[in-house]
Amino acid sequence: MCSMSDDYAEDDQKVKFEMIPDKFHSLKDVSDAIKNVGVKECSLIFGIDYTMSNQMQGKKTYDGLSLHDIQPSRSNPYQEGDCDGFMEVLKQYTDVTPTIKLGGPTNFAPIIRQAVDIVKEKRQYHILVIVADGQVTNEEETIKAIVEASEFPLSIVVIGVGDGPWDMMKDFDDNLPERKFDNFQFVGFHQAKQGVRNPDVAVALAALMEIPDQYMCIKKLRLMEKLL
Repeated sequence: MCSMSDDYAEDDQKVKFEMIPDKFHSLKDVSDAIKNVGVKECSLIFGIDYTMSNQMQGKKTYDGLSLHDIQPSRSNPYQEGDCDGFMEVLKQYTDVTPTIKLGGPTNFAPIIRQAVDIVKEKRQYHILVIVADGQVTNEEETIKAIVEASEFPLSIVVIGVGDGPWDMMKDFDDNLPERKFDNFQFVGFHQAKQGVRNPDVAVALAALMEIPDQYMCIKKLRLMEKLL
């Protein structure tokens, strides 16, 4: 969350970083809150992790297969993580994935900075959704990009697929006090689905959980105005 003194004008030094807590209990609640804070429209940017670690990250959660394993009889974790209504994204992923050679190292910084460039070009609030196995090897550069992105009207949601561990993702989510606002939400895909009646709704709720408060911070910090 972000908080600021009553006499806030243009001085960013009076803005205090605060972690945004998870507080919604249904998809309807968070959807209503998104509308109530004034989000009339936004665009989504999708990022997919094609690094080598995906070959080993399904030992516990995907029967030992690569997380990108494409089979006609079952959906892999990346296919499951595409939201309903984004069939074109899913189709492109299914068509392209078999042609891609996995590489590395894992670094979120390039896609975060590309998303910032899109925000600056479009002058519009965006949500960047990264589906990844969470094994970031270039931590320092990724942290720097997350902090830089907090200067812009951009929310970052990382959906973690595979076995984890997720300690670094949780640090990105709850720490980094040098940010202007808490602009990063991490969702453990398999954890969010466990023991719930509707796994898809549970994942969507977790992914959208911080959007209302993030957008309020964006408005308080006047980040949209800085693009004009």
